[in-house]
Amino acid sequence: MSLSIEDKLELHELAGRYGDIIDDQNWPALGSIFTEDAVFEVVALVTMKGLPEIMRYMAEDGRHPLAHLITNIHIEERSDCVRLLSRGIFPIISDGAGAGHRVFYGSYYDEVCKTAKGWRISHRVFSTRRQVEVNH
Repeated sequence: MSLSIEDKLELHELAGRYGDIIDDQNWPALGSIFTEDAVFEVVALVTMKGLPEIMRYMAEDGRHPLAHLITNIHIEERSDCVRLLSRGIFPIISDGAGAGHRVFYGSYYDEVCKTAKGWRISHRVFSTRRQVEVNH
């Protein structure tokens, strides 16, 4: 598989658009990110199978930070798909008891396929690398 500059730009857009969709809580728009049969694993927490389950989890059970700041996007070409690696920083203001702010850092490991509707994630693994407490 040889990716064009347009493909690479679309893949970067895909990574960033996910953050916007989650931050806006626009769950139906997740169809522009994932395939219908996508698998989304949040390490040590949950595995969602299929777009309807991903949408339901995000709407009902998801833990959503103040903002998704997606960075360090890397594209690895493979024979039949693309591996998309990205990092995220997720600030969360207050823990509900006013005990400061939390900042999470994590990594997305995605298998991405080109479909008739464009690039879509078929398998995503999210892993939180560390958490930093910031108390004021």
